[in-house]
Amino acid sequence: MAEVKSHEVDTFLQKQARLYRVFIVYGPDKGLVSERAAALAAVTGVDQSDGFATVKLDIADIQSNPGRLFDEVNSFGLFGSEKLIWVRGASNEKPLVDALQQLGSDPPEGSFVIVEAGDLKKGSALRKVGESHRSIASIACYQDDAKALSALVDQELASANLRITPAARELLLTSIGGDRIASRNEIRKLVLYCLHVDLIDEQHIIDIVGDASAISTDEVVDAVLNGDPDSFLHAVQKVISSKTAIFLVLQSAMKQFQLLEVMRLEMEEKQQQAPQVMQTLGRGIHFRRKSIIEKTLRNWNSNDLGREASKLQSAILVGRQRSTLEDDVAVQTLLATTLQAARRNRRA
Repeated sequence: MAEVKSHEVDTFLQKQARLYRVFIVYGPDKGLVSERAAALAAVTGVDQSDGFATVKLDIADIQSNPGRLFDEVNSFGLFGSEKLIWVRGASNEKPLVDALQQLGSDPPEGSFVIVEAGDLKKGSALRKVGESHRSIASIACYQDDAKALSALVDQELASANLRITPAARELLLTSIGGDRIASRNEIRKLVLYCLHVDLIDEQHIIDIVGDASAISTDEVVDAVLNGDPDSFLHAVQKVISSKTAIFLVLQSAMKQFQLLEVMRLEMEEKQQQAPQVMQTLGRGIHFRRKSIIEKTLRNWNSNDLGREASKLQSAILVGRQRSTLEDDVAVQTLLATTLQAARRNRRA
Protein backbone atom coordinates (compact mmCIF):
# COMPACT_ATOMS: atom_id res chain seq x y z
CA MET A 1 0.00 0.00 0.00
CA ALA A 2 0.98 3.61 -0.45
CA GLU A 3 0.23 4.86 3.04
CA VAL A 4 0.34 8.65 3.14
CA LYS A 5 1.25 10.11 6.54
CA SER A 6 -0.43 13.30 7.76
CA HIS A 7 2.67 15.43 7.25
CA GLU A 8 3.11 14.03 3.73
CA VAL A 9 -0.34 14.84 2.37
CA ASP A 10 0.46 18.22 0.80
CA THR A 11 3.53 16.87 -0.98
CA PHE A 12 1.61 13.79 -2.09
CA LEU A 13 -1.15 15.91 -3.60
CA GLN A 14 1.37 18.04 -5.50
CA LYS A 15 3.71 15.35 -6.80
CA GLN A 16 2.43 11.79 -6.50
CA ALA A 17 -1.38 11.65 -6.40
CA ARG A 18 -1.74 11.56 -10.19
CA LEU A 19 0.26 8.30 -10.22
CA TYR A 20 -2.61 6.49 -8.48
CA ARG A 21 -6.10 5.56 -9.60
CA VAL A 22 -7.63 4.29 -6.36
CA PHE A 23 -7.69 6.15 -3.03
CA ILE A 24 -9.04 5.28 0.42
CA VAL A 25 -9.45 8.26 2.75
CA TYR A 26 -10.50 7.34 6.28
CA GLY A 27 -10.45 8.40 9.92
CA PRO A 28 -12.49 9.77 12.84
CA ASP A 29 -12.24 13.38 11.62
CA LYS A 30 -15.04 13.33 9.03
CA GLY A 31 -14.41 16.92 8.06
CA LEU A 32 -10.76 16.23 7.27
CA VAL A 33 -11.74 13.07 5.37
CA SER A 34 -14.13 15.12 3.25
CA GLU A 35 -11.60 17.92 2.72
CA ARG A 36 -8.80 15.60 1.62
CA ALA A 37 -11.11 13.60 -0.64
CA ALA A 38 -12.11 16.88 -2.30
CA ALA A 39 -8.44 17.78 -2.75
CA LEU A 40 -7.79 14.42 -4.42
CA ALA A 41 -10.80 14.92 -6.68
CA ALA A 42 -9.38 18.27 -7.77
CA VAL A 43 -6.00 16.70 -8.52
CA THR A 44 -7.56 14.15 -10.89
CA GLY A 45 -8.58 16.98 -13.19
CA VAL A 46 -11.99 15.41 -13.83
CA ASP A 47 -14.79 17.95 -14.32
CA GLN A 48 -16.90 17.66 -11.16
CA SER A 49 -19.74 19.66 -12.68
CA ASP A 50 -20.15 17.04 -15.41
CA GLY A 51 -22.61 14.41 -14.21
CA PHE A 52 -21.27 11.91 -16.78
CA ALA A 53 -17.64 12.38 -15.74
CA THR A 54 -18.07 12.52 -11.95
CA VAL A 55 -20.31 9.91 -10.33
CA LYS A 56 -20.97 10.20 -6.59
CA LEU A 57 -22.21 7.07 -4.85
CA ASP A 58 -23.34 6.36 -1.33
CA ILE A 59 -22.22 3.05 0.12
CA ALA A 60 -25.88 1.97 0.08
CA ASP A 61 -25.79 2.17 -3.73
CA ILE A 62 -23.02 -0.44 -3.79
CA GLN A 63 -24.64 -2.65 -1.16
CA SER A 64 -27.90 -2.78 -3.11
CA ASN A 65 -26.06 -3.34 -6.40
CA PRO A 66 -22.64 -4.96 -5.83
CA GLY A 67 -21.69 -4.59 -9.49
CA ARG A 68 -22.38 -0.84 -9.58
CA LEU A 69 -18.79 0.24 -8.87
CA PHE A 70 -17.42 -1.94 -11.68
CA ASP A 71 -20.11 -0.72 -14.05
CA GLU A 72 -19.14 2.89 -13.42
CA VAL A 73 -15.39 2.21 -13.58
CA ASN A 74 -15.67 0.38 -16.89
CA SER A 75 -18.07 2.78 -18.61
CA PHE A 76 -16.73 5.74 -20.55
CA GLY A 77 -17.27 9.37 -19.72
CA LEU A 78 -18.97 11.62 -22.23
CA PHE A 79 -16.67 12.18 -25.26
CA GLY A 80 -14.35 9.47 -23.92
CA SER A 81 -13.01 11.59 -21.05
CA GLU A 82 -11.69 10.20 -17.76
CA LYS A 83 -14.18 9.47 -14.98
CA LEU A 84 -14.20 9.95 -11.23
CA ILE A 85 -16.21 7.59 -9.04
CA TRP A 86 -16.53 9.02 -5.55
CA VAL A 87 -17.89 6.68 -2.83
CA ARG A 88 -18.99 8.09 0.53
CA GLY A 89 -20.01 6.61 3.88
CA ALA A 90 -17.93 3.43 3.61
CA SER A 91 -16.76 1.21 6.43
CA ASN A 92 -16.07 -2.48 5.77
CA GLU A 93 -18.88 -3.46 3.41
CA LYS A 94 -18.06 -6.72 1.59
CA PRO A 95 -19.19 -5.63 -1.92
CA LEU A 96 -16.89 -2.60 -1.73
CA VAL A 97 -13.97 -4.57 -0.29
CA ASP A 98 -14.31 -7.25 -2.99
CA ALA A 99 -14.43 -4.62 -5.72
CA LEU A 100 -11.36 -2.83 -4.37
CA GLN A 101 -9.47 -6.14 -4.21
CA GLN A 102 -9.93 -6.50 -7.95
CA LEU A 103 -9.24 -2.84 -8.71
CA GLY A 104 -6.07 -3.05 -6.63
CA SER A 105 -4.85 -5.99 -8.70
CA ASP A 106 -5.94 -4.44 -12.00
CA PRO A 107 -6.12 -0.63 -11.60
CA PRO A 108 -8.53 1.15 -13.96
CA GLU A 109 -6.94 3.06 -16.82
CA GLY A 110 -9.67 5.57 -17.58
CA SER A 111 -11.18 6.15 -14.14
CA PHE A 112 -10.30 7.34 -10.65
CA VAL A 113 -11.93 5.89 -7.52
CA ILE A 114 -12.05 7.81 -4.23
CA VAL A 115 -13.52 6.11 -1.16
CA GLU A 116 -14.44 8.12 1.93
CA ALA A 117 -14.65 5.98 5.06
CA GLY A 118 -15.04 6.45 8.79
CA ASP A 119 -12.61 5.40 11.51
CA LEU A 120 -11.13 2.05 10.44
CA LYS A 121 -9.45 0.04 13.15
CA LYS A 122 -6.21 -1.74 12.31
CA GLY A 123 -6.98 -5.07 10.69
CA SER A 124 -10.39 -4.05 9.37
CA ALA A 125 -11.30 -5.38 5.92
CA LEU A 126 -11.23 -2.06 4.07
CA ARG A 127 -7.95 -1.03 5.64
CA LYS A 128 -6.42 -4.43 4.84
CA VAL A 129 -7.34 -4.20 1.17
CA GLY A 130 -5.41 -0.95 0.96
CA GLU A 131 -2.45 -2.45 2.80
CA SER A 132 -2.27 -5.42 0.42
CA HIS A 133 -2.08 -3.41 -2.83
CA ARG A 134 0.68 -0.97 -3.73
CA SER A 135 -1.60 0.56 -6.36
CA ILE A 136 -4.01 1.90 -3.72
CA ALA A 137 -3.16 5.10 -1.83
CA SER A 138 -4.52 5.26 1.73
CA ILE A 139 -4.75 8.49 3.73
CA ALA A 140 -5.64 8.44 7.43
CA CYS A 141 -7.35 11.54 8.85
CA TYR A 142 -7.05 12.00 12.58
CA GLN A 143 -7.95 14.93 14.79
CA ASP A 144 -5.69 17.92 14.19
CA ASP A 145 -2.97 18.39 16.79
CA ALA A 146 -1.92 21.81 18.08
CA LYS A 147 0.65 22.26 15.30
CA ALA A 148 -1.87 21.48 12.55
CA LEU A 149 -4.50 23.74 14.09
CA SER A 150 -2.02 26.58 14.39
CA ALA A 151 -1.07 26.13 10.73
CA LEU A 152 -4.77 26.19 9.78
CA VAL A 153 -5.23 29.46 11.68
CA ASP A 154 -2.15 30.96 10.00
CA GLN A 155 -3.38 29.91 6.57
CA GLU A 156 -6.83 31.45 6.94
CA LEU A 157 -5.65 34.66 8.61
CA ALA A 158 -2.86 35.17 6.06
CA SER A 159 -5.37 34.96 3.22
CA ALA A 160 -7.13 38.01 4.70
CA ASN A 161 -3.94 39.81 5.88
CA LEU A 162 -5.10 39.66 9.50
CA ARG A 163 -3.02 39.47 12.68
CA ILE A 164 -3.95 37.95 16.04
CA THR A 165 -2.65 38.44 19.59
CA PRO A 166 -0.99 35.45 21.29
CA ALA A 167 -3.75 35.33 23.94
CA ALA A 168 -6.47 35.38 21.27
CA ARG A 169 -4.70 32.65 19.33
CA GLU A 170 -4.54 30.47 22.43
CA LEU A 171 -8.24 31.00 23.11
CA LEU A 172 -9.10 30.26 19.48
CA LEU A 173 -7.10 27.03 19.51
CA THR A 174 -9.04 25.80 22.55
CA SER A 175 -12.30 26.40 20.67
CA ILE A 176 -11.57 24.31 17.59
CA GLY A 177 -10.04 20.99 16.76
CA GLY A 178 -12.36 17.99 16.57
CA ASP A 179 -13.38 18.34 12.94
CA ARG A 180 -11.36 20.06 10.18
CA ILE A 181 -14.29 21.55 8.28
CA ALA A 182 -15.99 22.79 11.46
CA SER A 183 -12.69 24.33 12.59
CA ARG A 184 -12.06 25.98 9.23
CA ASN A 185 -15.60 27.37 9.15
CA GLU A 186 -15.20 28.90 12.61
CA ILE A 187 -11.92 30.56 11.59
CA ARG A 188 -13.48 31.90 8.38
CA LYS A 189 -16.40 33.26 10.38
CA LEU A 190 -13.89 35.04 12.61
CA VAL A 191 -12.06 36.41 9.55
CA LEU A 192 -15.29 37.81 8.12
CA TYR A 193 -16.17 39.37 11.48
CA CYS A 194 -12.75 41.01 11.80
CA LEU A 195 -12.13 42.16 8.23
CA HIS A 196 -11.92 45.80 9.26
CA VAL A 197 -9.89 45.50 12.46
CA ASP A 198 -6.13 45.86 12.79
CA LEU A 199 -5.60 43.09 15.31
CA ILE A 200 -7.79 40.20 16.49
CA ASP A 201 -7.99 40.04 20.29
CA GLU A 202 -9.66 37.78 22.85
CA GLN A 203 -12.95 39.67 22.82
CA HIS A 204 -13.35 39.02 19.11
CA ILE A 205 -12.98 35.28 19.77
CA ILE A 206 -15.53 35.39 22.59
CA ASP A 207 -17.94 37.41 20.44
CA ILE A 208 -17.98 35.30 17.32
CA VAL A 209 -16.34 31.86 17.64
CA GLY A 210 -18.84 29.14 18.41
CA ASP A 211 -18.63 25.53 19.46
CA ALA A 212 -16.38 23.94 16.88
CA SER A 213 -16.00 20.54 18.48
CA ALA A 214 -13.62 21.08 21.40
CA ILE A 215 -16.12 23.33 23.17
CA SER A 216 -19.07 21.34 21.76
CA THR A 217 -17.58 18.20 23.26
CA ASP A 218 -17.19 19.88 26.64
CA GLU A 219 -20.78 21.10 26.38
CA VAL A 220 -22.01 17.53 25.96
CA VAL A 221 -19.85 16.23 28.80
CA ASP A 222 -20.96 19.05 31.11
CA ALA A 223 -24.63 18.31 30.35
CA VAL A 224 -23.97 14.65 31.22
CA LEU A 225 -22.29 15.55 34.53
CA ASN A 226 -25.06 18.03 35.37
CA GLY A 227 -27.66 15.33 34.78
CA ASP A 228 -29.54 17.59 32.35
CA PRO A 229 -31.16 15.43 29.60
CA ASP A 230 -32.57 18.38 27.64
CA SER A 231 -29.22 20.18 27.49
CA PHE A 232 -27.50 16.91 26.64
CA LEU A 233 -29.79 16.15 23.70
CA HIS A 234 -29.43 19.71 22.40
CA ALA A 235 -25.64 19.66 22.69
CA VAL A 236 -25.19 16.20 21.17
CA GLN A 237 -27.46 17.07 18.26
CA LYS A 238 -25.34 20.15 17.61
CA VAL A 239 -22.25 17.95 17.50
CA ILE A 240 -23.88 15.45 15.13
CA SER A 241 -25.14 18.25 12.87
CA SER A 242 -21.61 19.69 12.62
CA LYS A 243 -20.48 16.24 11.35
CA THR A 244 -18.06 15.93 14.25
CA ALA A 245 -17.31 12.25 14.87
CA ILE A 246 -19.46 11.03 17.76
CA PHE A 247 -16.47 8.91 18.76
CA LEU A 248 -14.73 12.10 19.89
CA VAL A 249 -17.60 12.88 22.27
CA LEU A 250 -17.52 9.39 23.79
CA GLN A 251 -13.75 9.57 24.07
CA SER A 252 -13.92 12.96 25.78
CA ALA A 253 -16.55 11.71 28.23
CA MET A 254 -14.55 8.55 28.97
CA LYS A 255 -11.37 10.53 29.64
CA GLN A 256 -13.32 12.91 31.88
CA PHE A 257 -14.70 10.04 33.98
CA GLN A 258 -11.27 8.41 34.16
CA LEU A 259 -9.80 11.65 35.48
CA LEU A 260 -12.69 12.05 37.91
CA GLU A 261 -12.06 8.51 39.19
CA VAL A 262 -8.40 9.35 39.86
CA MET A 263 -9.37 12.60 41.60
CA ARG A 264 -12.05 10.94 43.72
CA LEU A 265 -9.60 8.19 44.76
CA GLU A 266 -7.24 10.93 45.89
CA MET A 267 -10.03 12.45 47.97
CA GLU A 268 -10.91 9.11 49.56
CA GLU A 269 -7.34 8.04 50.30
CA LYS A 270 -6.10 11.39 51.64
CA GLN A 271 -9.36 12.61 53.18
CA GLN A 272 -9.31 15.75 51.06
CA GLN A 273 -12.09 17.99 49.78
CA ALA A 274 -12.85 18.54 46.11
CA PRO A 275 -11.27 22.02 45.91
CA GLN A 276 -8.00 20.66 47.32
CA VAL A 277 -7.82 17.89 44.71
CA MET A 278 -8.70 20.37 41.98
CA GLN A 279 -5.57 22.37 42.83
CA THR A 280 -3.30 19.39 42.20
CA LEU A 281 -5.02 17.12 39.65
CA GLY A 282 -7.43 19.56 38.04
CA ARG A 283 -5.09 22.29 36.84
CA GLY A 284 -5.91 21.70 33.18
CA ILE A 285 -9.66 22.08 33.66
CA HIS A 286 -11.14 25.33 32.35
CA PHE A 287 -12.24 27.63 35.17
CA ARG A 288 -15.81 27.71 33.82
CA ARG A 289 -16.13 23.95 34.33
CA LYS A 290 -14.63 23.72 37.81
CA SER A 291 -17.96 23.99 39.67
CA ILE A 292 -19.38 21.10 37.63
CA ILE A 293 -16.33 18.94 38.31
CA GLU A 294 -16.40 19.71 42.03
CA LYS A 295 -20.09 18.83 42.23
CA THR A 296 -19.47 15.52 40.48
CA LEU A 297 -16.60 14.70 42.83
CA ARG A 298 -18.89 15.29 45.80
CA ASN A 299 -21.80 13.23 44.46
CA TRP A 300 -20.00 10.18 43.05
CA ASN A 301 -17.60 7.65 44.56
CA SER A 302 -14.53 6.26 42.80
CA ASN A 303 -16.04 2.82 42.10
CA ASP A 304 -19.07 4.26 40.32
CA LEU A 305 -16.96 6.72 38.34
CA GLY A 306 -14.76 3.83 37.20
CA ARG A 307 -17.83 1.81 36.26
CA GLU A 308 -19.17 4.63 34.08
CA ALA A 309 -15.78 5.05 32.41
CA SER A 310 -15.82 1.34 31.54
CA LYS A 311 -19.32 1.63 30.05
CA LEU A 312 -18.19 4.50 27.86
CA GLN A 313 -15.12 2.55 26.78
CA SER A 314 -17.35 -0.41 25.85
CA ALA A 315 -19.59 1.91 23.82
CA ILE A 316 -16.54 3.11 21.86
CA LEU A 317 -15.61 -0.50 21.11
CA VAL A 318 -19.14 -1.37 19.95
CA GLY A 319 -19.22 1.72 17.74
CA ARG A 320 -15.98 0.72 16.05
CA GLN A 321 -17.12 -2.86 15.53
CA ARG A 322 -20.55 -1.86 14.20
CA SER A 323 -20.17 1.56 12.63
CA THR A 324 -23.80 1.73 11.47
CA LEU A 325 -24.89 1.73 15.12
CA GLU A 326 -22.20 4.13 16.36
CA ASP A 327 -24.40 7.23 16.77
CA ASP A 328 -27.27 5.35 18.44
CA VAL A 329 -24.99 3.48 20.85
CA ALA A 330 -23.16 6.69 21.78
CA VAL A 331 -26.32 8.70 22.44
CA GLN A 332 -27.99 5.92 24.44
CA THR A 333 -24.90 5.33 26.58
CA LEU A 334 -24.35 9.01 27.28
CA LEU A 335 -28.03 9.57 28.01
CA ALA A 336 -28.01 6.69 30.52
CA THR A 337 -25.04 8.30 32.27
CA THR A 338 -26.86 11.66 32.23
CA LEU A 339 -29.88 10.13 33.97
CA GLN A 340 -27.60 8.46 36.50
CA ALA A 341 -25.98 11.83 37.25
CA ALA A 342 -29.44 13.41 37.62
CA ARG A 343 -30.41 10.87 40.28
CA ARG A 344 -27.19 11.47 42.20
CA ASN A 345 -27.55 15.24 42.00
CA ARG A 346 -31.10 15.04 43.35
CA ARG A 347 -29.95 12.95 46.33
CA ALA A 348 -27.15 15.37 47.19
